[in-house]
Amino acid sequence: MRISDDRYNRDRIRFDLALRFIRHEARTHTIRIWTGLTDDRIRKLYRSYFPANGGVARRRGKSPQLASFFLRTPRMRHETAVLASMCYLYGVMPQERVADAPRRMPCAQRGEALCGAYETYRRLVPTSRISLEHAIYLVTSLARGDELRPSHCADCWGLIVVDRFAVSGRRCRNCENWRHGKLLRR
Repeated sequence: MRISDDRYNRDRIRFDLALRFIRHEARTHTIRIWTGLTDDRIRKLYRSYFPANGGVARRRGKSPQLASFFLRTPRMRHETAVLASMCYLYGVMPQERVADAPRRMPCAQRGEALCGAYETYRRLVPTSRISLEHAIYLVTSLARGDELRPSHCADCWGLIVVDRFAVSGRRCRNCENWRHGKLLRR
């Protein structure tokens, strides 16, 4: 048996992905869904690679489940649009709507792309309040299309995320600021 056999590569990918999720303070339940590892194995990875005071917090409780989190302020709408753009660029988002996204989307390959998109997003927006758990909710919500959906700014055609039932708010933050500033000068 060689260490390069497919099953070892598959397990190595799952372990590496679990470690990335742990570094981003994902909950055990989330890591289990995206990697297929057992809760016990995830806890052992955490204990083995992250000492008790290693600076990585263990989140407890339910994962985020409110779409309003992403749309409550202009800054959050802007950060959400940046994160959604990264998810599209990294291939995290499916081409079509997925009815049962929380069950059908999680896999190691998409999880790696999600981590890459999230890490790039954090480099672009270092002070963001959007966690990896929120990013996962955003991705599944956009894939379902029942609460949030991608749209385009009416002025610049940049990607924005909107409430599916909202009538207003079809401009990105930059275009809104520009329009508002222009109106003030007149």
